[in-house]
Amino acid sequence: MKKIDPKKPVLVTGGSGYLASWIVKQLLDKGMTVHATVRDVTDTAKYAHLTVLADRASGQLKVFSADLLQEGSFDAAMEGCELVYHTASPFLLEKSKDPENDLIKPARQGTENVLGSANRLSSVKRVVLTSSTVAIFGDSADIALTGDNVFTEKHWNITSSSEHQPYSYSKTVAEKAAWSMVKKQTQWDLVVINPGWILGPSLTRRTDSASIKTMIEFGNGTFKSGVPDLRFGMVDVRDVSLAHIRAGLTPEAEGRHIIVSQSASLMDIADTLKKQYGKTYPFPRRVAPKWFFWLVAPLYGRTRKYVARNIGFPMALDNTKSRQSLKLDYRPFEQTVLDHFQQLLDDGLII
Repeated sequence: MKKIDPKKPVLVTGGSGYLASWIVKQLLDKGMTVHATVRDVTDTAKYAHLTVLADRASGQLKVFSADLLQEGSFDAAMEGCELVYHTASPFLLEKSKDPENDLIKPARQGTENVLGSANRLSSVKRVVLTSSTVAIFGDSADIALTGDNVFTEKHWNITSSSEHQPYSYSKTVAEKAAWSMVKKQTQWDLVVINPGWILGPSLTRRTDSASIKTMIEFGNGTFKSGVPDLRFGMVDVRDVSLAHIRAGLTPEAEGRHIIVSQSASLMDIADTLKKQYGKTYPFPRRVAPKWFFWLVAPLYGRTRKYVARNIGFPMALDNTKSRQSLKLDYRPFEQTVLDHFQQLLDDGLII
């Protein structure tokens, strides 16, 4: 049980990212001093929105350069921090030709380097790691392995690899590395956040996020002819951010936390958008058959194994722990979808 001094600076790695930006905002709004890391501190355009947030808040912001693959890279940013949020992890919108070096190594080694800095700096008391529900399961078909068709924090992804679902595998090995390292010391403790598919309004106009890219595709006609029968555990980015804040500042917080508001399908997203916007945009009209996606999967960077093990399966995740220990009261799924789409319209990312 670690109690954090709110007057001490807090580190957020990957501070300019989609989720991390909301974490930075909420910390600044609480009047805290935030140390945010980015890849290149001289590329001010990438984090200009954080500067704007800091100007409007009572807290203070300091930005540092850091490299996930460079040992000691996070030492300067972590100096004096009792609380560390490690959100930085590679994610590729396109299929990787070298998943080991593009995804798995940076995720695992980046986590080890951040926690290595925590070991060297005596100020650190708690690390909150952004993991994912994909560290709990690899494919939707894995729900059959649970025994009662519900994923909980006790489950681990045992079906992903560098060849199949490499991103999911990267999040799994990174989280496992963190749990291995925390057991070897007593200075700091570890709390893990395992969010589902994060949606909701972005604080920037950047589109290098799978969530943002997918929502744009709902509005530009990419999915007009139909979407696959895929179901996900959905959650609002603002709720995931709040989960991080409370995981860091609640002394009793421990272990893993599934952060999901509800399970929903791609067609549920389309139906929600249709109710608000009608026929203004070329939203998906139907659920396309599984055999069709099995045929065309390679053309879209997906394997037929992915189609076989993910389309047409149910999805259920138990969020009881997050509601009880972090006191989360999730936003409705429909509000998340509509707020996200409206943000994209307001920012001119959907015409």
